[in-house]
Amino acid sequence: MKNILIAFSLILVFSCNSTAQKKEKKTYKITKTEAQWKNQLTDKEFYVLRQAGTERAFSSPLNKNNKAGIYACKACNTPLFKSEHKFDSGTGWPSFDREIKGHVEFSTDYNLGYARTEEHCATCGGHLGHVFNDGPRKTTGKRHCINGVSLTFIPNK
Repeated sequence: MKNILIAFSLILVFSCNSTAQKKEKKTYKITKTEAQWKNQLTDKEFYVLRQAGTERAFSSPLNKNNKAGIYACKACNTPLFKSEHKFDSGTGWPSFDREIKGHVEFSTDYNLGYARTEEHCATCGGHLGHVFNDGPRKTTGKRHCINGVSLTFIPNK
């Protein structure tokens, strides 16, 4: 009986460590070494964009920005969000009801112990934030909750 329990335990351990659960490293159009990113970005930008960190709520000046323009990736300048899709969610982070199609990629993040949809720049892979289903019902119903430090604002001319 003891041998059966040991064999079952070994099977369970090895089956839970399958290659299907290992994340593949995606290659992006813009790829740099960690040292190159650290040289280009501030410490806070590196923490958010390259290490999937989160800035403190209400700390970004872009949260209250109401000017017309485009919000682009701070790391590679890829346009990500339009100002006309920005809204005040009250959460303390810049929020948008939709992304510029094809410029943002999504993955599943389990870092808090439950599934969340994480957003990345489709060009460089930089972490942007997360998308939730509690946005404006009159539009998309989505709330793209984005770290302001991961964005740069380009005003309309």
